[in-house]
Amino acid sequence: MDKIINDPARLGRVAVVMGGHSTERAISLNSGSAVLQALLHDGVEAVALDPAESHWIDVLRAGSFDRVFNMLHGKGGEDGVLQGLLESLGIPYTGSGVLASALSMDKLRTKQCWQGVGLPTPRWFVLRSPDDLVACADTLGFPLIVKPATEGSSIGISRADDLAELEQAWQLACQHDGEIFAEAWVTGAEYTAAVLKTEALPLIRLETPRRFYDYEAKYRSDSTRYHCPSGLDARQEQNLKELALASCQALGVTGWGRVDIMLSADGAPWLIEVNTVPGMTDHSLVPMAARAYGLSFAELVWHILETSL
Repeated sequence: MDKIINDPARLGRVAVVMGGHSTERAISLNSGSAVLQALLHDGVEAVALDPAESHWIDVLRAGSFDRVFNMLHGKGGEDGVLQGLLESLGIPYTGSGVLASALSMDKLRTKQCWQGVGLPTPRWFVLRSPDDLVACADTLGFPLIVKPATEGSSIGISRADDLAELEQAWQLACQHDGEIFAEAWVTGAEYTAAVLKTEALPLIRLETPRRFYDYEAKYRSDSTRYHCPSGLDARQEQNLKELALASCQALGVTGWGRVDIMLSADGAPWLIEVNTVPGMTDHSLVPMAARAYGLSFAELVWHILETSL
């Protein structure tokens, strides 16, 4: 993958936006710090900016920034809010625009869009009150997984194997904002496809002894296994890459992102979600896929920054 620009001076002054107020603040700070160090190492004039600090918008407006590297995970940074602010200020930024960010942050709207264009995603049932739990169980059966529609990093997500666990999962999800839905459980292998510019990078197969790939498995556990190469044959891998690119196109996702896919025991692929500002920590998947592609962390960061051009 060729760089568009080689001279760091041509990229100008860059604000690396990280932290914020969402439930993913700690992860965002880790990701943003790693990105900031990579940019500084490559000679880019980069400055950290945290929306949790007062007057940060005044700093952004007055800082003569040429572009923003968005490392703000979750609400406020991954849902179109930051993108809308930057559009109004006329500051270029990395990654997807307002609409694609808002759609992708909402897992329920994401699934509705995919369904509308005929892409495969597991059946779901919206849970608006405890009265919906029995109907959900009758419709989807068990096991199933319950999700808050607008949280990331598997926050508030849990599996239910019976009606009692479904009620517990509902209560957990209710601790977060936004709509809640249950999704039919897919028994099979889990893959993730990092997308950079117009390419899908090598797939990663995820393996965890936990009930599913939850927050603990993503960020804390040493028992999670990441397989890259994924173990799929060339045709299967290419098919999933093309599906990942199609899933991004359906939502308008551009620049970079990460698509999570389940492959059921019968070989059928199922789209789960898209992350438009994926993690860039030492446990993160996009840097892992980039390494398999032949890109160092610094090169990956540079290419992502180029998506602001």
